Amino acid sequence: MSGRFQFLRQGLRAAQQTPAFARNASTSAPQSAAARVALSNRTAVALSLVSAGTFAWYSALYGNPLVPEAKAEGAADHGLHPAAYPWAHKGPFETFDHASIRRGYQVYREVCSTCHSLDRVAWRNLVGVSHTVDEAKAMAEEIEYEDGPDSEGSMFQRPGKLADYMPRPYANEEAARAGNAGALPPDLSLMTKARHGGADYVYALLTGYVDPPAGVEIREGLNYNPYFPGGAIGMARVLYDGLVEYDDGTPATTSQMAKDVVSFLAWAAEPELDQRKKMGMQATIILSGLLALSIWTKKFKWAPIKSRKIVYNPPAAKH
Repeated sequence: MSGRFQFLRQGLRAAQQTPAFARNASTSAPQSAAARVALSNRTAVALSLVSAGTFAWYSALYGNPLVPEAKAEGAADHGLHPAAYPWAHKGPFETFDHASIRRGYQVYREVCSTCHSLDRVAWRNLVGVSHTVDEAKAMAEEIEYEDGPDSEGSMFQRPGKLADYMPRPYANEEAARAGNAGALPPDLSLMTKARHGGADYVYALLTGYVDPPAGVEIREGLNYNPYFPGGAIGMARVLYDGLVEYDDGTPATTSQMAKDVVSFLAWAAEPELDQRKKMGMQATIILSGLLALSIWTKKFKWAPIKSRKIVYNPPAAKH
C-alpha cells in the first residue's frame, strides 16, 4: 500500500508543477523573440557599418566609382597611349624570338648599360637563350668584380663568373643622380612588367621622340616625348640608325634596335614565359583527356540505369 500511495503522491506533485512550467514557458517566449529582434538589429547595423567603411576605404584609394571625378589634368599628363604591336611572344602559342633577344642584349650592352642597370639578370641566364656557355663566360670575364675577404681580410678583384649578376653602371644612387642631372635611371629588369602598356609602351617611348608642339615649353635639360607622362623626360633620344652593328647582318635601324631591346627586356622580366606556356598546353591536353574520359565513364555507367524499363506485374487474383 505504501508503494501505491507514494506513486500517487509523485503523480500529484508532477501535476502541480506542470502549470508553473507552462506559465514560465509562456512568459519567456516573448522575451526570446525580443532578444532575437535586438540581435538582428545589431547585426544589420554592424554589416551596414562594415559596408560603409569598405566603400569609404575604396573611395579614398581609387575614387568614388559612382560619381565621375573632375581632375585638373589632361591626357598629356598620363602620356599618349601606345599602339598594340604584334610581338613574337604575344600569343598563347608563340614563343620568344631568341635571335631578337641576342640582338637586344647587344643594344643594351652598347647603349643602355651606360645608365641603366639590370640587377635581376645573371650571366648564366643568357646561356641557352641568346648565347652559348663559352660566349657567356667570355663576356662575364671581361668585367672585374669585387670579392673577398681573402685569408688576410682584404677585398680583391676577380674576373666575372656565370653566377655573377650584370654590373651596375654606377656605384650608388647618388652617383647615378649626379651623372644624370638629378634624375635616377630606373633598373630595367622588370621594366616591361612595371609600366602600363608593357612592351608596347617601352617601344613607343624609345621611338617617340619628336619636337614639342607649339605652345609646349620644355625645361632645359629635358626632352619632349608624348608617350611619357607629362611629356618631359630626362632621357634623351639614344637610338639612331646604324648606332650598332649586328653580328648577323640585320640592318640596325631605329625601329629594329627598339624592337630587339624591348624583346630582350620582355625576356628579362619574364624568362619563364616559354616554359609556362608549354606547361599550360600540357595541362590543357591532360585535363581535356581526363574530361572526355570522365564523360564517357559517366555515360557508360548510367546508360543502362537511365534506359532500363521497370514493369510491374500485379499478382493474379485468385478465385
